[in-house]
Parts: sequence; C-alpha cells; structure tokens
Amino acid sequence: MNCCGISLAHSKEVRPLVKYQVICKHKNKYSISEMCKFFKVSRSGYYAYLNRKDIPDRDLPLAEKIKECQADNHRIYGYRRVHIWFEREGIHRNPKTVLRIMQKYNLLSAVRRKRFKYVSEHLHKYPNILNREFTADRPNQKRVTDISYIQTQKGNCYLSVIRDLYDNSIVSYKLSMNMTFKLVLDTIKLAMRKENVTAGLQLHSDQGEQYVSHEYYTLTQFYGIKQSMSRRGNPYDNALAENFFSILKTECINRVKLKTYEQANLIIDDYINFYNNYGIQTKTKLTPLKKKCQYIARCS
Repeated sequence: MNCCGISLAHSKEVRPLVKYQVICKHKNKYSISEMCKFFKVSRSGYYAYLNRKDIPDRDLPLAEKIKECQADNHRIYGYRRVHIWFEREGIHRNPKTVLRIMQKYNLLSAVRRKRFKYVSEHLHKYPNILNREFTADRPNQKRVTDISYIQTQKGNCYLSVIRDLYDNSIVSYKLSMNMTFKLVLDTIKLAMRKENVTAGLQLHSDQGEQYVSHEYYTLTQFYGIKQSMSRRGNPYDNALAENFFSILKTECINRVKLKTYEQANLIIDDYINFYNNYGIQTKTKLTPLKKKCQYIARCS
C-alpha cells in the first residue's frame, strides 16, 4: 500500500512528527482519518501537532544568542563555555538548557576533542613520575610533550611540542598535516640534537596513541629518557603542555585567520621565537632565554 508517496513498509521507519507534516500537506487530497490509519498515528496526536505548529518556538531567541556567541568565537565553544559567555552577558540559563538548545539547532562546537586510544597489553604504559611537580632545579631535567590541532581554512594541521619545566621554554616543535607517530618522534629527535642532555631527563606525556607506541618506547630508550605518563582521565597531569597551547592560541593563532599550512608554519615559527627569547614570564619576570642564561652563569 502506498500513500502520499510513502510505502506502508517505510512508514514504520518515519518519525511521528514527519508523518504529521505529511498528513497536513495532503489533507485536501486524502482523508485525515485514512492517513492516520495508514501511518499508524492517532487523530488526537495529529490535531495536537496542529495546535503546536503555529506556536512560536520558545527556544529560538536563545538559539540566536548561541549563534552570536559561536560566530564571535569561531564555533570552538562547548556548552560550558557558552554558558560562561551567557553569564558575562547577563543571560542566566541552566547549562543543561544551553546544551539542549545547542543540540536542537546543531550549534555544538565544530572542534572535536582529541580522543585518546588508551593502552592495552601490547602497548607501553608508564608511571606518572612527574606527579604534577611542574618545577625543575635545572634545564633538561623535566620536560612535557603534547600535540594540538591548528585550524586553517585548508583544514587542520597538528603541532607537537616539547617544553622544558625549568624555564618553560619550547625546546623543540614540529608542525605536520597529519597526526602521526613520526611527528612525535621527529620532535624528540630535534630536541635531543639541540640540547646537550645528561642522564636522568624525564619526558612526560598523556596516554595518546603516539606515546604508548612501541616506536616511542624504542626512541626514548635509545636516548636514555625516563618516560612519565598522565593517569587515564587526568588532563591536569599534563597541564604545563596544555598551558602552552592555550597561550599560543590566545596570543597568536586566534588573532589571525590562517589560510594555509605554510602560513601557520611561518606564524608559529615567529611566535615561538618571540616566546622563547623575548616573552616575559609573569612568575619569574624573565624571558625563558634570560632564566637559562642566569643558570649557566651560576654554574660556570
């Protein structure tokens, strides 16, 4: 049997709201009672739909404000940050209401959070040696590493960094169009070429798949690096790596509209050079370069 271009078999798969819309559209051509029987919906449900149809959507004004928020912030905000933005604008709504409306109007963040593939028996897991002790007595004693995405108009690229916890400098970094094992390994190799590292260096990471791989294990063993790893579901264990990405995006990336990978590479090169050599750190009132130079002067 066929009604309004929909077969009986397919009508079972159609949502009630869609069925009511079809019935309303064809009400002058077919009997409402017959269409309700065909679609297996009640007449009372159909007439309730008609009563609701002309009522203005109460969520629409809030949805428009969410659109404004997302437009201002490159659609990177999840519902929690949208809720904070509302509070600052003097708009007081329950966070769950904000989430519901964002889902209803397809206004969720366009940024997908990095999903980690956690370790299994055949991969390498390391203890959390760093244990949130984010200070070091000397350079090349403790380092943290991570990867973050960088958005361009041509698509995402991925930045891998290694940060020294003595002076907060970026020891090495690599940008790639793909988040691969090679990206992480090349960042480590570059760091070891740039610095004369003695035994005992700690390198802390999260549980991303690159860091639990056999390739990562082999390379760190080759250099005599002590691996440290965040606990599962504890992003604050690697807060100093995340902190740099936040600074980079706030002070550099979010201020320009990156068009290409090549432009992103140039801008990141320029910013990290500034950050390492000229950027004053609030806690020390020194640049990373100046703090390191002071250490070398004391030891010489």
